[in-house]
Amino acid sequence: MEIYNSLSRKKDKFEPPSNKKISIYVCGPTVYDEPHIGHARSAYVFDVIRRYLLYRYKNIGVMFVRNVTDVDDKIIDKARKEYPGEDINGAVKKVSQKYLDAYHRDMDALEIMRPDKEPKATEYIEKMKEFIKVLIEKGAAYQAGGDVYFDIKKAKDYGKLSNQSLDKMEMTARVAHGENKRDPLDFALWKTVKEGEPSWPSDWGNGRPGWHIECSVMSSDILSDEFDIHGGGLDLIFPHHENEVAQSEGAGKRFAKIWIHNGLLTINGQKMAKSLGNFITIQNFITKYKKADLLKLFFLSARYAHPIDYTDEKIEEAKKEYERIDILLKRFDRAFGTRDISEKIAGGAGDAGNFKNKFIEYMDDDFNTPRALSVVFDMINWCNISLDNNEKNKELMLAHAMGILKEMTGVLGLSFIIEKSDELPDDDIAWKISARNALRKEKKFKEADDIRKTLELKGIILEDTKDGTTWRRKI
Repeated sequence: MEIYNSLSRKKDKFEPPSNKKISIYVCGPTVYDEPHIGHARSAYVFDVIRRYLLYRYKNIGVMFVRNVTDVDDKIIDKARKEYPGEDINGAVKKVSQKYLDAYHRDMDALEIMRPDKEPKATEYIEKMKEFIKVLIEKGAAYQAGGDVYFDIKKAKDYGKLSNQSLDKMEMTARVAHGENKRDPLDFALWKTVKEGEPSWPSDWGNGRPGWHIECSVMSSDILSDEFDIHGGGLDLIFPHHENEVAQSEGAGKRFAKIWIHNGLLTINGQKMAKSLGNFITIQNFITKYKKADLLKLFFLSARYAHPIDYTDEKIEEAKKEYERIDILLKRFDRAFGTRDISEKIAGGAGDAGNFKNKFIEYMDDDFNTPRALSVVFDMINWCNISLDNNEKNKELMLAHAMGILKEMTGVLGLSFIIEKSDELPDDDIAWKISARNALRKEKKFKEADDIRKTLELKGIILEDTKDGTTWRRKI
């Protein structure tokens, strides 16, 4: 298995640990607003990576950590707006909890697995202060007034993750008003308190930690100094992840072996922004389309590291893909019923096993989901052809194929649940189809067609085949 490593800028062979779980740390949300589909893409990318590693290395397992930034400038600004006049500490807690709840709600709606550990920045203040003291003692950081800065000149190979030269970065760097740092590239580890902001006591005065320090502290505390994979959005490579590497190595620690970064999302070719009116929250999407799998199928159409552009037309394409597997599931249900097929999956793999091997081959190649998804739909075509043919042991063969199909879609986090309609139960649909068939036998075609149209208005599509009339719910 090979994974593209942002640090080496090539595909590196992935070597799972022999004596512990695969360790993954992913930068999580800063909780100050409703989650949008850009957040969904990043969360889904690492959900698929996690699911595949769990599938690929069943005997090892995965420890998946995703942090929560629950105090920063954006959260403080939102707290002032939403809870004016209230104590800022309490207001910040309310805002961060409100939007963390919203994030959990939306991730659950997308059926994205929750992390094994979800540390909050405010839970790690004391350990951050200890980490900063170590950096000062090692000469990698310095105090300036009530602030503490990391000394970029003490960082070995600074810029190696983002592939930038120190000289070039210094040409564009600036010192902001009120900052006391020695070098424009130095970054804050501890910031002195400002009026009307939450703060914590420290050896350098009341203040709060800088953003970058939290991830170094949390990851090393939970996963140890060296762990397998660090992930996040492409926009985090610089300065956030670059600074994580610098301060962790400055403290004498080894850090992540492999860095994975997902590409960003645009809307109709533009950056998503509320001011442009193209800001799509996860709730907006679910309200409009009902099915989270449609968004996932759209995401799977591009390599995880590539940018992806959201359009309504692409979601319509995802609908057609969804319908293909939904139709196959209904055919299986009609042919074999809904009984458990697990007992039947012990037979020879045959052609179905070849699909599984090809799926693994593509996912082993840096999680190539477009190719892996193509295998899923190749298998759907194969299953449809097999259902049409009268082959020996067809039921056993297709039961085995269905098991493999569920494995593959499970790795991709696709649920494909056949939903029931509260307005029109299955028995009513069957009765109306029976009535329509009777009318057609009596050559009352207009009345029969009226039933078809009525069902269609309720989202029920009839299909007349040589074996009779079947139906499916419109996606």
